[in-house]
Amino acid sequence: MASTTVVLPFALPPAELAPELNRNLQAPALAALLSRNNVVKRHAGAEDSRVLPHESWLAQAAGLPLADAVMRGFGLAPADGHWFIVHPVHIQLARNHLVLADTRRLQLAEADARVLFDLAKPFFDELVWGDANTWFMRADAWQGLDTASPDAAMGSNLADWMPAGPTALGFKKLQNEIQMLWHEHPVNEARQQRGLAPVNSFWMWGGASATGGGHAAGGAGQRLAVAATGNAQAPAWLRALAAPDAKAAPGEPGAVVLPHLIPAGAGNDWGAWLGAIQQLEQEWFAPLLAALKDGRLSDLTLVLTDRDGWKEIRTSKAALRKFWRSQNLKNLSQ
Repeated sequence: MASTTVVLPFALPPAELAPELNRNLQAPALAALLSRNNVVKRHAGAEDSRVLPHESWLAQAAGLPLADAVMRGFGLAPADGHWFIVHPVHIQLARNHLVLADTRRLQLAEADARVLFDLAKPFFDELVWGDANTWFMRADAWQGLDTASPDAAMGSNLADWMPAGPTALGFKKLQNEIQMLWHEHPVNEARQQRGLAPVNSFWMWGGASATGGGHAAGGAGQRLAVAATGNAQAPAWLRALAAPDAKAAPGEPGAVVLPHLIPAGAGNDWGAWLGAIQQLEQEWFAPLLAALKDGRLSDLTLVLTDRDGWKEIRTSKAALRKFWRSQNLKNLSQ
């Protein structure tokens, strides 16, 4: 029998919205998994963390520093140096501040990304291609730089999320150079003619010194799979953390990340969040409940996160027999 951990980023909505959202959910399988359990434990995230709780959890599960683990998932194995994950992005002007747009909506074609990458490469100590939306930069002198993940920074005043530390000025200088380089470039002019936002900056995060060795992605820590969402793939950096042969299906052993709720949760689109939960009810929660009941799955751990931490809920076939516990969605509240 298999033991499974299911990670659900942004499954815990804000406390003030949770009662109303729960009333609008029809998810009996999820209610059973949440209510009839062996363990419920709340974990607080680090107060000064600039990455989201599920991102911290994934780094621990990978067993490697995040940038290192993601690079290995792309088949890259840096022998030394301090590396950051880099994304070409669109930064937009809100009323009186700058905002980082959702990187999932950039729709950057590989040919266009290659042009921008080749233009920017001479300005970096070392810049390595992963895919159109995921690059890697080496900056050994920036080891003390405190960076934020794009989903943590998305939609907020960007001034609060810019890299901080003694070398932050060096980052700002590099960012300004790249912004001027890409400004009004034919690639961006063509994008705007097609109704797409210009790629006008880059974002870096996840900095880590290379660990050396030859561990493959997913091989140094917990065995991880990443599920497809059905309407939009998870970011490439997240998919890169999965073990190459890991299966993302209900009841498979190991850990699986369900990224369906991330765009809605990070973007505060709670109508879309409700729709994604309903999709997960059919595709994941009902099959997981069935697998527990018929013994194909020995135990299940749900890791439900929000911006401040995560809730760990463990259940099993025996726990499902706790008929005296009413089945409800109260554990979706923080």
